[in-house]
Amino acid sequence: MPDIKPTQPVAESPIADVFTNRHPSASEKAWAEKVLAPTLAKNPEKPIGAATGTNLDEHGHARFSTISDVPIRRLYTEADLPEDFATEAGYEKYLANPGQPPYTRGIHATGYRGKLWTMRMFSGFASPEETNQRYKYLLEHGGGGLSVAFDLPTLMGYDSDHAASEGEVGKCGVAIDSLEDMEILFDGIPLEKTSVSMTINSPASVLWAMYLVVAEKQGADWKKLNGTLQNDILKEYIAQKEYIYPPAPSMRLVIDTFEFGAKATPKFNTVSISGYHIREAGSTALQELAFTLYDGVEYVEWAQRRGLDVDDFGPRLSFFFNAHSDFFEEIAKYRAARKIWYRVMKDRFGAKNPRTWLMRFHTQTAGVSLPAQQPLNNIARVAIQALAAVLGGTQSLHTDSYDEALALPTEDAARIALRTQQIIAYESGVAQTVDPLGGSYFLERLTLDMEKGAFEYFDKMDAMGGMVKAIERGYPQKEVAESSYQYQRAVEAKEKIVVGVNEFVIQEESPKTLYIDESVAKRQSEKLAELRARRSNEEVRRRLNTLKKVAAQEPQLRANGISEANTMPYIIDAVRAYATVGEICEALREVFGTYTEVSIT
Repeated sequence: MPDIKPTQPVAESPIADVFTNRHPSASEKAWAEKVLAPTLAKNPEKPIGAATGTNLDEHGHARFSTISDVPIRRLYTEADLPEDFATEAGYEKYLANPGQPPYTRGIHATGYRGKLWTMRMFSGFASPEETNQRYKYLLEHGGGGLSVAFDLPTLMGYDSDHAASEGEVGKCGVAIDSLEDMEILFDGIPLEKTSVSMTINSPASVLWAMYLVVAEKQGADWKKLNGTLQNDILKEYIAQKEYIYPPAPSMRLVIDTFEFGAKATPKFNTVSISGYHIREAGSTALQELAFTLYDGVEYVEWAQRRGLDVDDFGPRLSFFFNAHSDFFEEIAKYRAARKIWYRVMKDRFGAKNPRTWLMRFHTQTAGVSLPAQQPLNNIARVAIQALAAVLGGTQSLHTDSYDEALALPTEDAARIALRTQQIIAYESGVAQTVDPLGGSYFLERLTLDMEKGAFEYFDKMDAMGGMVKAIERGYPQKEVAESSYQYQRAVEAKEKIVVGVNEFVIQEESPKTLYIDESVAKRQSEKLAELRARRSNEEVRRRLNTLKKVAAQEPQLRANGISEANTMPYIIDAVRAYATVGEICEALREVFGTYTEVSIT
C-alpha cells in the first residue's frame, strides 16, 4: 500500500484541522490566521443537523462527514497526498493516463469521446407480453440496452402457480416460468444485436439457458451475444437474501457458467459482481467497495480450483455498483475500484492478459435513497447520482425512476429517467474529457483512503478463510447491519438531512402509480397448464433426472474445456424440452438442499 498520512489530526482549535500532521507553510499559516480565523469568529461553521447539538466533535467544533460518516476536513491540499504523488513516478504509480495501469483515470484512453456509456434501463413487470412492449418503447426512445427485472417467484425459483408465489406474480418484475415466456419477452427484439442484462442470481443458469435457447431459435450466433448475467450469489447471502441452495453448491453453479461461457459465449459477461444490493441494505461506500471486490476474489479462487485459467474467464468478469448521493465519495469509490482490481488480478492471481486487469462496471442510481415523500424531488437526486457514475467512468448506467419507492415505474417516469442520462451525455459537457476531476486534492485523498480501507477488509476476510467462510459466520452481514443502523439513527436525529423526509416536509396527495393486479397470476397459471398439457412430460422428466445425476457429481474431469459434470448443457437440454423454472430449480433442490442463514448476534 502507498504511505498515506492520517487525514484527521487532533484538533485543539477551530483552524487546526486545516493541516495534516505537518508544519504549515508560511503562506498557509498566514491564511489560517489572517483570513480563516476572522471568518470563523464572525460566522462559525454549522454542519447539517447542528441544531440538535449532536454534530460536533470532541472539542465542540462543527463536524462534517460523508453520507458514510467519514470525517471531512475544511480544506485539502497537496500535503494530504503521498509525498511522491506530484512526481512523474508518483503520477504513474497512483494515477497514470487513461487506459493505462492502475486505471484510476479509466480503462479507455478516450473515455466517452469514442463511445458513450450504455444507457441500460432496468425494466420488467407483470406478464412477458407487457414487458416486451415496454422494452420496445425504451429502445424506440434511445435506450441502448435492456436490463431484465424478474418477479420474486422467478428470483426464488418458483413457478407462478406455486403456493409460495401467491400475491407476488409480476409485482416487482416480469414473471418468467418457461422458455415460452422468454420467447414472448424478446419477441421482435434481435438478441444478436441487443445487449441484454438479467438481474437473476440463484436460478441464473436456468434463465440464462432460456435466453440462449431463444437466441438460438432466432438464428443468433452465441459467440456474438453481448450482455451480462448478474449471477452473483455471494451478495445474496450478504444482503438481498434471495438464495435457494447452500453456498458451496451455489458457487458450483456459478463456476459452471464461467466455464461454459468462456467457450460458448466469449462476449457475454457470465457474472456481474454486485455491490448495489450491499449498499441498498445499508452498507457504507467503503463496505460496498470492499465486500464486492472480495466477492470477486472468491469467485476467481473457486474458478481456479476448478482448473480454469484466470485469463480465460477473467476478461468476462464485470461489476455492478450503486451510485448514492454523496457525490465525491461515490466518484472516489469507482476510481479506487479500478486500482484495486488491477492489483488483485495482476499481483494476487498472476493474470497476464491486460484485458483481465480491467474492471468493467455497470452502475445504478440508489433506489434506497429515493423516498416516497415528495417523489418529484427524486428526479434531482437521480441526476446527481448519475453524474457521479459518469464522472467515475461507468461502462453502463441505469437511472431509477422518481416513483421507485411507490411502485413499478410508469412510462412517463421511465422516460424521464432515460432523458436524465441523455441530458448528461449530450448537454452537460462532462463526456468531452477523461476523468475531469482527476487531480483534485480532496478526490485523490478520498480515492487513496478507499483503497487503503478496502485492503484492510481484505486482510480480515483472508484471515477468516475467504468470503464463503466469512458469510457462514455472519461477518459481512453484521458489518452492513451496524452501518444501516447508524445511518438510520443519524437521520432520525437530523444529523443527516433527507429533504422532504426529516426536513422541509409538506402535506401531499398520493401520485398516480402503476398497479399490477392478480390477473397476471391467473394468466400465467393458465399458460403453465396449457404448456404442461402439450409438451412431452416424459421427456421433461427424463432430462430433469439426467440433470440431477450430473448435479450429484463433482465437476473435475474436463472435456474440450468444459467439465463433464458441468450442469449448463443439461439445464439447456431441460429448457429445450420446456421444463419450467420451478421444475428445474426443484430438481436441483433435491440434490443440493436449501439454505437457512445463521443468526447474527
